Amino acid sequence: MVALEDVEATLLQKPSGDAAEAPERKQAAYHPLKSFDLEKDRQYQQQFADMYFLRLTKIKPAVEAIADATWKDTVIGGERAKQVERVLDVRQGELCWVAGTIYIDMPLKPSILDDVAKDRWISAPSTVQKYFSEDDRDVVMMEDESGRVRLIGDALKSVILVTGCIIAVLGTENASGEFEVIDLKFPDLPPQPERWELSKPTNDVKQEPTGEDVEMSEGRQPGSGSKIAIVSGLEFSDSDASYAMELDLLLEFLLGEALGPSAQKELTHISRLIIAGNSIGPEHRPAQEEAGEKKFHKKYGYDSSSYNALPSQLLDEFMSEVLSTMPVTLLPGHLDPSNASYPQQPIHAAMFPKAKTYAALPGVASPGWLDCVTNPWEAEIEGWRVLGTSGQNIDDIFKYVDSDDRLGMMEATCRWRCSAPTAPDTLWTYPFQEDEPFVMRTCPHLYFVGCQPEFGTKIIQGPDGQMVRLVTVPSFVKTREILLVDAETLDISKVKISA
Repeated sequence: MVALEDVEATLLQKPSGDAAEAPERKQAAYHPLKSFDLEKDRQYQQQFADMYFLRLTKIKPAVEAIADATWKDTVIGGERAKQVERVLDVRQGELCWVAGTIYIDMPLKPSILDDVAKDRWISAPSTVQKYFSEDDRDVVMMEDESGRVRLIGDALKSVILVTGCIIAVLGTENASGEFEVIDLKFPDLPPQPERWELSKPTNDVKQEPTGEDVEMSEGRQPGSGSKIAIVSGLEFSDSDASYAMELDLLLEFLLGEALGPSAQKELTHISRLIIAGNSIGPEHRPAQEEAGEKKFHKKYGYDSSSYNALPSQLLDEFMSEVLSTMPVTLLPGHLDPSNASYPQQPIHAAMFPKAKTYAALPGVASPGWLDCVTNPWEAEIEGWRVLGTSGQNIDDIFKYVDSDDRLGMMEATCRWRCSAPTAPDTLWTYPFQEDEPFVMRTCPHLYFVGCQPEFGTKIIQGPDGQMVRLVTVPSFVKTREILLVDAETLDISKVKISA
């Protein structure tokens, strides 16, 4: 007979007799910003044209400064390049450069004018996977308050361009009235704030010297500070239970209940969970309901027979369990119960009867452990400026280009200084009149996009030493993956949850 002491295992052991020491979870400094909050009494009667003018006014000086520094001494064929103030001021045969807004005319792109012509007052969401045409039918134009001019040239094919981005182009107008582009410039990354600009470091984490973000690189060793967990695409469903086991394992992983003592000690470094969109799965209706064979009986203004509260209840139970040990930041996605237009406003805490006990009381400025935020969302975590979205901005840019490089699209939004350039053209948005919140005034240290097909990360650099960690957060329902961000180095580790 084998004695228990002879078994080499970590589970089959006699009680040690020592008092168990409860692991203590690390805390992280957290300062959310209200960059994308809308007023309660917002109106939708205004036009969208003001957004383009606001965007051009804010970004044009930056791109003109870069263009002037690059092209002011440019001489081609004995002619010196000069700046023209407006698009329609370009003259045939004269070497010049001009800044403006890009507009791409695409035959496959949905048009509200077509819907109005067909007496459709509300357009349906587009199901087209790609807007670009492989037969070169797409037309690239630059516009400002004076008018438009068509752009041509091989330089346009070497970069990512979408409707709404602000650039400067160097070239000359030909006999056909088209502007032949020789070179082009982006506004590039905006100024980056110093670490710990808005908040103070926690007691258990020492403040790093100024310029640590300059040393950020993929080869650095992980720090000993806290970690931020980011997951997206949980998609709690009332009918699909194929990944229910993985969701339970994810919860046990975050709570530290599924691993040994050494792993539990490591998991205490996770100081916050960020859920980046699509927490509720799509609705699955029976075929007879979709065909209209079943008649719905409405009561109190909504269809009680078709509404199912189970997905939100499952999400509520999941978050209430996590909130007992760590704070949670919840971003809405396109499947979640929030407004469809950008920026999406926070999911109301009343949707979560159990988790809302951890939310801040009305009128309290400081956030609670449950922080329901907007999409996009901006905050300062452990001194780092963080910008995050649930993926609609990158998904829409993806339709404009013949590429699957989503990190490259994220980098382009940073170089354009605009997180959602395709709004309001093809990305539904609120018609802003006095401000354009999608313009990046400051450069983030960490920029993540949720609900993406796969995980990816890279670091980009700016002309003034800015460094940004780009992260595509994979959809959990498709990949079973969660990401951990080291709060000291911004290094990323991926954890696979599998049953």
